[in-house]
Amino acid sequence: MTAPWVLDEDDALELLAYLVTAARTQVDEAAEYGPMRLLNAAHRLAEAMGPRSSAATAEALAGPLADMPLLAVPRERTEYVEQLDAVCRSLAAHLSSLYGAEK
Repeated sequence: MTAPWVLDEDDALELLAYLVTAARTQVDEAAEYGPMRLLNAAHRLAEAMGPRSSAATAEALAGPLADMPLLAVPRERTEYVEQLDAVCRSLAAHLSSLYGAEK
């Protein structure tokens, strides 16, 4: 049995085009736009994953990543980094619960 795809070819091409063009525009933009563009891509991927995910993954996607503003530009660096750290911790905890060593 094959696992369902999170993205079909059209969705994957759209995300790929976004990432490539974001990389190109980043050359001419302020450095703080880099994290914003990556988070935008993460939001897009999470939206595509949601309907095809397990209940545990859907719950994880609804956590700190969903709370990050889509156009978050770091005005207050410390708070912004803390939000990103929370997203990383949440994803790491979810991945550990799915793929970590059995107890």
